[in-house]
Amino acid sequence: MRHFVVMGVSGCGKTSFGSAFADAIGARFVDGDDLHPAENIAKMSRGEPLEDADRFPWLQQIGEMLQHSGGPVVVGCSALKRRYRDLIRDSAGQPVTFLHLSGPKDLIASYVSRRQDHFMPASLVDSQFAALEPPGPDEDAITVSIDQDPQGVLNDLLVATGALRHE
Repeated sequence: MRHFVVMGVSGCGKTSFGSAFADAIGARFVDGDDLHPAENIAKMSRGEPLEDADRFPWLQQIGEMLQHSGGPVVVGCSALKRRYRDLIRDSAGQPVTFLHLSGPKDLIASYVSRRQDHFMPASLVDSQFAALEPPGPDEDAITVSIDQDPQGVLNDLLVATGALRHE
């Protein structure tokens, strides 16, 4: 069974693309934001970036959810740093492929500024990019550019993961 974490900075499309990708491969989608404790959401809502001490229990919970999922799961989770991805992998106890949605800061800032009813303010986009450690070549990860139409992003994810053969 293969699990995926759709990762990237806030506003890159983790929920939209993660949900569409999960539907396309017959997996369940879980928005990692729904697993944040109330304290983390309150902190981010105030425009305060999370500290590692805030993130580690949340990341461990994501990994444990993957471990006990009973079927294929796609999770939307920022997983900005390698140590965060390592914690998810270790907690999952099984292979996890990270799907990094990558795009230029100005594009992502424009997406974040248009979102409504989301706790992450646009003021935190810079801190997200400052924290981002793109996956290394030794990690089980695939990077896809979001600087294209949505169907192109989804197709790239499907082709890169082998779920869709490119013709």
